[in-house]
Amino acid sequence: MTNKNGTPLSVVILAAGQGTRMRSELPKVLHELAGRPLLTHVVSTATQLGAGAIHVVYGHGGEAVRSALKDLPVNWVEQSEQLGTGHAVAQATPHIPDDHHVLILYGDVPLIGKDTLARLITAAGEDSVSLLTADVENPTGYGRILRGDDGNVEGIVEQKDASKQQLAIHEINTGMLSAPAAKLKQWLAQLSNDNSQGEYYLTDIIAIAVGDGVVVHSVRAEGEDEILGVNDRSQLAYLERSYQRSFAENLMRDGVTLRDPARLDVRGELDVGKDVVVDINVIFEGRVTLEDGVQIGANCVLKDVKVGKGAVVLPNCVLEQAEIGNDCQIGPYTRIRPGSVLHEGVKLGNFVEVKKVTVGAESKINHLSYVGDATVGSQVNIGAGCITCNYDGVNKYQTIIGSGAFIGSDCQLVAPVEIGVGAYVGAGSTITKDVPAEKLSVSRAKQVVVKGWKPPQKD
Repeated sequence: MTNKNGTPLSVVILAAGQGTRMRSELPKVLHELAGRPLLTHVVSTATQLGAGAIHVVYGHGGEAVRSALKDLPVNWVEQSEQLGTGHAVAQATPHIPDDHHVLILYGDVPLIGKDTLARLITAAGEDSVSLLTADVENPTGYGRILRGDDGNVEGIVEQKDASKQQLAIHEINTGMLSAPAAKLKQWLAQLSNDNSQGEYYLTDIIAIAVGDGVVVHSVRAEGEDEILGVNDRSQLAYLERSYQRSFAENLMRDGVTLRDPARLDVRGELDVGKDVVVDINVIFEGRVTLEDGVQIGANCVLKDVKVGKGAVVLPNCVLEQAEIGNDCQIGPYTRIRPGSVLHEGVKLGNFVEVKKVTVGAESKINHLSYVGDATVGSQVNIGAGCITCNYDGVNKYQTIIGSGAFIGSDCQLVAPVEIGVGAYVGAGSTITKDVPAEKLSVSRAKQVVVKGWKPPQKD
């Protein structure tokens, strides 16, 4: 992305604020929205703009921020003293070539849109500034845009320095702007901290630019939510719902049926096919794919999961790092743990838990069972209350169940063990040795009737 004259772009993201109103030991930009730190949202949007470099100015809790987000494709710039937004930008400008245009963003404004920023960048000429503004019903707390009789931007006045007349203005400064790097450096050097806060305001460069005869173009934000910052947990919660509402609307436009769009949480990436139905209170985390015709019941959590065509996940299931084949039926109350792969037509039912297991096509584990570290063939039936005993307190071991096998209810398969193709295991058995193909294995204590036994009596 370049401005209308094709000038290269550098992005500066200010992320040095303490965030005292969050009342938290965690730096503000590390608080999460939609499952990701606030700063990550802004960096992601900036990356889509094709910037030559992204510079993040950090301060309070800076090492924690850098450590938590060490994989971000950014240049970290420290602001050791918090002396205002103008001072913060000045810390980054030595890293920016004079022939670049600079876009300034904020690490606690997570919903700023790519399209809005593209318009802002395009509006800036080689020697001019573009400023993102917004008309809001309640401008309290924001700097007001000052315009001359000709309607051109002449400056910005901060809330605490504004006159009564200026406080009545509803067009506010979002703080986001684009300016030529060489001129920006000159203007930053002219800033004064002679104001009520004793800080170097970035906003003061607008009046300086106008004084130098530089044109200031204004661009209006498309929506108020995209320019809102996070200063406390209430604002964070508000933007969380705004994000989720927008995501839900996009899903419905793509043909997804949401039983209640207000009760959906997407905390990552969600790819959907046609005719997908999602019930209430479903949470998607990480990377989730739902192919055509998938149905997700109420109160489910899916994290890093691929769900094949026509599969049905009934209510109250938890699926993590797994692959679900076409036409599977899961739940209710099923837990699928990492490393599990279910082939076509598998059924897992009430209170079944599987972990690191491959289940062949059309196999069934319907009730109250645990199967872990196992390979299950096709058309296997595992009865109620069965478990694979895969852990000896130190090591994990494999259980192999051949295709067509039948495991009766209340069995324990003590790994390592293999159940042959077409073999049967009688109910209530504890299996410690391999079972040959197409054979029946039963392991039970002999049932006896104790003669003369009487029930205990109370004293």
